[in-house]
Amino acid sequence: MEFTSAKVSCPECRLADLCLPYGLHINEVKQLAGIIKNKRPLAPDEYLYLQGDECQSLYVVKSGSFRSFIAHIDGSEQTMGFYLPGELMGLDSFQYGRFTCSSIALETGSVCDIPLSRLNELCSKIPGLQIQMMRILGKEIADDHEKIVLLGHRSAKEKIVTFLLMLSQRYGALGFSTTEFNLSMRRQDIANFLGLTIETVSRQLAELSKQGIITVKQRGIQINDLNLLKAIIEHCATQSLVAESVLS
Repeated sequence: MEFTSAKVSCPECRLADLCLPYGLHINEVKQLAGIIKNKRPLAPDEYLYLQGDECQSLYVVKSGSFRSFIAHIDGSEQTMGFYLPGELMGLDSFQYGRFTCSSIALETGSVCDIPLSRLNELCSKIPGLQIQMMRILGKEIADDHEKIVLLGHRSAKEKIVTFLLMLSQRYGALGFSTTEFNLSMRRQDIANFLGLTIETVSRQLAELSKQGIITVKQRGIQINDLNLLKAIIEHCATQSLVAESVLS
């Protein structure tokens, strides 16, 4: 079912500079807008697509946020990432034509549905769109590298601080506050993503709050000292370099 009562076309969308229209001429943006479908809003915990489904469309988050995860045979899940407005979902399907993970709404949200066949046609006609697709793919790879670093040999505190800084940067790119935002994902989702326990996540957030660096308001986070938060990572990185030099 398509949701059209509040449709906003690409040329008027405030997310255009973060999305596929970036760098395109106005007539090219209109061509892109012509193939996009607006799906009905999704409720919290509603699936956008399921792992193993055939990919017929890519999806751009228009509002709300989403979680992607892989479900294992034993019933356990591995959270792969979180998506905010302007970010493209479904690129994992490019290799086999099927989604390798599931996507679920973390809160009431909406997406732009981009039929893959129509998108491929436009890419062949609009070089700028193909370039933008390559840029988005490159960003996806870079994000995966960041995730590997985040989940590597880092302490629980470093993981939590890096996670908060990444969200701060992403919200800032959307034009929102870099120091005050909601954690739409549950603590257990964050813990699963970072390879920590829920208790550790809660403990680390409480410790940062106790130090006055952040303020936790239920699901809301207020960063009271962004520079101090960054300094934690810089200090840990310096200590690691010193340790490596001693060992060598």
